[in-house]
Amino acid sequence: MENRQTDTFIGWIEDSYGSPEKLAQILELGIFMTFFLEEDTFSRREVQDVVEAIRGIVVGLRK
Repeated sequence: MENRQTDTFIGWIEDSYGSPEKLAQILELGIFMTFFLEEDTFSRREVQDVVEAIRGIVVGLRK
């Protein structure tokens, strides 16, 4: 990401969630919630793709 984009993204995180750590906590809750999805709502692969993306963001926020 370019510096301007990074600054904009970090600003959005801080304005919306207070800190990258708080956003990471919310995203982890989203991962946890996927364990309670009803069967046949989404394919297993669709859920795995979303969880992988969320997990990548969580890891990036904590760097």
